[in-house]
Amino acid sequence: MTAIFIVRAQVPAADRDAFDRWYEAEHLPEAKANFGATAARRGWSDTDPGEHVAIYEFASLDTARKIAANDGSAVIQALIAEFGRVWGGRIPRTREIIGIAQTI
Repeated sequence: MTAIFIVRAQVPAADRDAFDRWYEAEHLPEAKANFGATAARRGWSDTDPGEHVAIYEFASLDTARKIAANDGSAVIQALIAEFGRVWGGRIPRTREIIGIAQTI
């Protein structure tokens, strides 16, 4: 079953331009490569302009779970540490995994 890993970030207005440039040039390509994701996408919510959403696609739910495990994945720990180094605690994030049940 294909799966997606979604990371939502609430970005303060003062940080949005810099965050957008950093995520585009550095974080999304690095995360895609390090995760081994089959695809990576990102964008800004149209209904909540401060919400940034990154979506990583994986071939299996098991792979997504292993990558996203905060306590078990050195890959995600390194990316979380780098995010914290760049943004400190200013940008809260949530993460979720969705198993794709149907594609038509």
